[in-house]
Amino acid sequence: MTVLQELRPEELRRAALVSKAWPYEEARKLLKRYPNGPEKGAIVFETGYGPSGLPHLGTFQEVARTLMVRHALSEMVDWPSRLIAFSDDMDGMRKVPPGVPHQDMMHDHLDQPLSRVPDPFGCGHQSYADHNNQLLQKFLDEFGFDYEFMASSDCYGSGRFDEALRSVLRHYDDIMGVMLPTLREERRQTYSPVLPISPASGKVLQVPVEVVDAESGTIRYTDPASGEQVEQSILSGGAKLQWKVDWAMRWVALGVDYEMAGKDLIDSVTQSSKIARVLGARPPEGFNYELFLDENGEKISKTKGNGVTIDEWLTYAPQESLAFYIYREPRKAKQLSFGIIPKAVDEYQQFLAAYPEQPWDKRLGNPVHHVHAGDVPPARMPLTFALLLNLVGVALTEDKALLWAFVKRYAPDTSPETHPELDALIGYAAVYFRDFVKDSLHRRAPDERETAALRALDARLAALPADADAETIQTEVYEVGKTGGFENLRDWFKGLYETLLGTSQGPRMGSFIALYGIGNSRRLIAEALEQQ
Repeated sequence: MTVLQELRPEELRRAALVSKAWPYEEARKLLKRYPNGPEKGAIVFETGYGPSGLPHLGTFQEVARTLMVRHALSEMVDWPSRLIAFSDDMDGMRKVPPGVPHQDMMHDHLDQPLSRVPDPFGCGHQSYADHNNQLLQKFLDEFGFDYEFMASSDCYGSGRFDEALRSVLRHYDDIMGVMLPTLREERRQTYSPVLPISPASGKVLQVPVEVVDAESGTIRYTDPASGEQVEQSILSGGAKLQWKVDWAMRWVALGVDYEMAGKDLIDSVTQSSKIARVLGARPPEGFNYELFLDENGEKISKTKGNGVTIDEWLTYAPQESLAFYIYREPRKAKQLSFGIIPKAVDEYQQFLAAYPEQPWDKRLGNPVHHVHAGDVPPARMPLTFALLLNLVGVALTEDKALLWAFVKRYAPDTSPETHPELDALIGYAAVYFRDFVKDSLHRRAPDERETAALRALDARLAALPADADAETIQTEVYEVGKTGGFENLRDWFKGLYETLLGTSQGPRMGSFIALYGIGNSRRLIAEALEQQ
């Protein structure tokens, strides 16, 4: 039984209705939207994806955060809900993505909808968009996300959007009234909310159009290639809409109640919301989250390749640590670099360990409640990621069997079979150390005061039994610092880290010595003293 299952439903619901954790604050927007309950069945959540490239961290964070709001709502009321993961694959391919094979073939299909560009990877998919759409669904499935996939090409082509498209034509002038003031003068001369797809070239055309008949979906425009006047229907895949108009039309056609977006889309949300109202609908609830920054404080860009990709994070740490980091402070710009990974892993474990002992109302504010959708696993990690990094550094090995020998001394009841999550963390620590820590370590020689203190510590360790626990060892380390002339014990611990471990920050020394072994730790001290 999980901790959450111990709560009676009425207690959980009362706690959820007053919790100040951001998923509940967001879910309360939906309660206000439908004070008498949803009028149309299920509450519809949506996340969007552009299939011009591979799924990335932005995709993960938006789906994960939206599902956190969806789960929060489920703890407040018994309303059905669904999440649509929408692929905007009718966009015209304006440039060929770098690194994609068959560049010449791709150039031949510039400006055609992504759903009509042949698959350059030759894996049997119907199109380039279909290739990426399949990767998106595989990506979401691997994380266990509960979603319903939709593609723009299917919705346009099947006629699902036809009635909404007629409404766009009926309100064409009003939509132009929303959009034109936001555009530069030059752009105003050629702007159209509707982008017809040329029957001749198959390209998505950016040309002015004239509404001929809204009910039949007929428009008129001048073909830029031939110069001839063309009349065609925009229904059933004959056109797509400009981005902000398309977003609003989609909200209306699919009945979207909630969609969040990045801070860079604030203007798009504003204009699309106005257009949704023009079309006679209420725009969805949502909020604008802050964007991640790289280690230099710059916005992360797929083009620049700065920051950390989702695959890179999962090379060095478990998925739940990423979800934990994404959960926290979504309205605050945060660094997303390799350096924050160890801290995120350990903070996740700290919150996980605290969860069972918290009062039930506090549990709903604990990030792990939202990371695990209320089904919070027990905390079973006897070591921190930081401590494992230090172990790898002094053991000078990536051999998990050798590292497990140290771990079993510290936590004798563990094994790779009984604690697979610890086994995985040991592997992550070995890889992270190799790639980011190893070359930065430098053990300096101790100064005169540190030398005397290290000799005293060595003598105290020699007097302890080999199986002394971490608390006993930590007491001895403290005593040496207090009697060794260190007015600020931080200086003592900093000296230990720099002389024994080669880094300015480190673990709780009692835990480290218990893990590495008293004999091995005394050899580290001897090596440090030899540098004098």
